Amino acid sequence: MDAVIEYMTEVEEAAEDVLTTKQQIVDLDTKRNKNREALNALKTEMSDSDKVKVCFGNMFIKFPKSKTREMIQKDQEQLEKEINNLRNGLKTKVNHLNEMQGNPEVRGYNLSALSTDEIKAMNSIFKI
Repeated sequence: MDAVIEYMTEVEEAAEDVLTTKQQIVDLDTKRNKNREALNALKTEMSDSDKVKVCFGNMFIKFPKSKTREMIQKDQEQLEKEINNLRNGLKTKVNHLNEMQGNPEVRGYNLSALSTDEIKAMNSIFKI
């Protein structure tokens, strides 16, 4: 009986880990989308001032546009890295959960997107 309870606990913990990782990805993606909106607003802002108001925590500070853009772009790069790491880790977590449950490995789940260099090579081959 203890073995069954221990097994069910391990499966539940693995499932909770998968769900937590998925939620982290959603939260980071939401933040990434807000950063995109901010970058777009900086591009389309019509005022001639070279300072913009930026919210840090619960206060607004006037900051140069160029520095603001740099900070947001660095944040975007960090978010991209974190999201990619979480997605790669999620694949192994889901496979581990399926293995624990006795389910077969999800087919096609380990596919990865083409890199920029691979896309350029494909475009040059197909003359796109």
